[in-house]
Amino acid sequence: MNNLIDFSFNNFINTFFFIDNLLIIISITPLLGALLVLCFRGSYVTKNISLFFSILTFFLTVLLWSLFDESVSHFQFLVNYKLIPSVNVDFILGIDGLSLFFIVLTALIVPLCILSSWNSIKYRIEDFFIAFLIMESLLMIVFSSLDLILFYVFFESVLIPMFIIVGIWGSRERKIRAGYMLFLYTLLGSVLMLLSIIFIHYQVGTTNYHSLLGTIFNESHQKVMWLAFFISFAVKIPIVPVHVWLPEAHVEAPTAGSVILAGILLKLGSYGVLRFLMPLFPYGMFYYLPLVYTLGIISIIYTSLIAIRQTDIKRVIAYASVAHMNLIVLGLFCINTQGIEGSIYQMLSHGVVSSALFLCVGVLYDRYHTRLIRYYNGCVYLMPLFSLFFLIFTMANIALPGTSSFVGEALIFIGLFKVNIFVTFFSATGMILGGAYSLWLYNRVIFGNIKKIVMVSRTDLNTIEFWMFIPLIILTIIMGVYPAIFLDVLHTSVGNLIYHMKLII
Repeated sequence: MNNLIDFSFNNFINTFFFIDNLLIIISITPLLGALLVLCFRGSYVTKNISLFFSILTFFLTVLLWSLFDESVSHFQFLVNYKLIPSVNVDFILGIDGLSLFFIVLTALIVPLCILSSWNSIKYRIEDFFIAFLIMESLLMIVFSSLDLILFYVFFESVLIPMFIIVGIWGSRERKIRAGYMLFLYTLLGSVLMLLSIIFIHYQVGTTNYHSLLGTIFNESHQKVMWLAFFISFAVKIPIVPVHVWLPEAHVEAPTAGSVILAGILLKLGSYGVLRFLMPLFPYGMFYYLPLVYTLGIISIIYTSLIAIRQTDIKRVIAYASVAHMNLIVLGLFCINTQGIEGSIYQMLSHGVVSSALFLCVGVLYDRYHTRLIRYYNGCVYLMPLFSLFFLIFTMANIALPGTSSFVGEALIFIGLFKVNIFVTFFSATGMILGGAYSLWLYNRVIFGNIKKIVMVSRTDLNTIEFWMFIPLIILTIIMGVYPAIFLDVLHTSVGNLIYHMKLII
């Protein structure tokens, strides 16, 4: 009887969800939503259509997670189509433990972006939601691409909807400048990566990821190509000194734009390091370790100090994001299990916590129409529920035990300590400085005497805002107290990555 039930369930899955093409279905579902929004343009149902398709995509990614086999190291849910046969370029999608959670995180953040914009976006609403749904489809393909050219094309295509979101729906006069900075910095930084991909195709005859894993490039080529790829990813992460576009883009972007930028787009660079830089150019990874450690430490300390002196709430969180992302980079370059798993875990945690913090800023801005810290005081008297939520995410931002960030940072520091105690010491100063700017910001905004001239609204979180925060709070706590749910999925893929690197070296 049990066999019959299992057989029926498997048939159900294969019949209705087309398991062999589940990645394709997940990638095109937001596009279908965007098409329907376009068809019903001007109708009151466009918001509901956008939200429905984004939530549907999330449930499909949860199904993907439930069907994922964490015990195997090879790629699963493979999709392979001949894209340009004459030059041996294929449309190949597949996931392993390294990419699974980025797909799930993307599908979680997009519905929250739509909810955060439910009442705050007043014009060209359909275009706004279409841009987000298109961006979601592009991100799904980026995180599952197994061909270098395919990855590059969609890696850069994500810039287009983000540029539109910042340039059209930005909150201040400098939004066009911020949009161009975002676009030009990240696009120009990727030119060297494109040249390297062309060279790889010339040398190997293909850009297929599986084929490249079995290719050993000579040491001089690895040094040059590693540097070209790293510069591209460094702009996306971002690493000092190519970080100046990020605070500008955050400040000018609408709330949803800042959420998707911090929660997902910053992970493209670190994911690129994890997926391509480490397995394809392992000699370059070891050769440039001193450079990366130096840049990482400078970035953490410099951006943390800059965050302390900011007067705009968004800028504080933006510089904090740069510091956290550079700690993630240091963890990746430990090249041991604890460091890499901690970095991936911290990427997921940062995607949740930083998104929540920007949502908190959006809640304040919608009521008081300013982000300058000096205009705030006494929010705890007017918005007690908001103050509680803001406190939880502030504590997570400084890696309080019991929150998701604590697990990620603890693993990173364990991995770093095994490699270099001095790098561990200097990077750990970011935790102290992080506590300084986070608690300083919370104290200034939440406590003190109410400034009645500015803070005239007495409304706490509404229903939409409340349910927008609940999944992020639950996830922050679950990741903090029971990390095995996520780490068990990562073990096999991370172990396989380290084994592959050491085998080549």
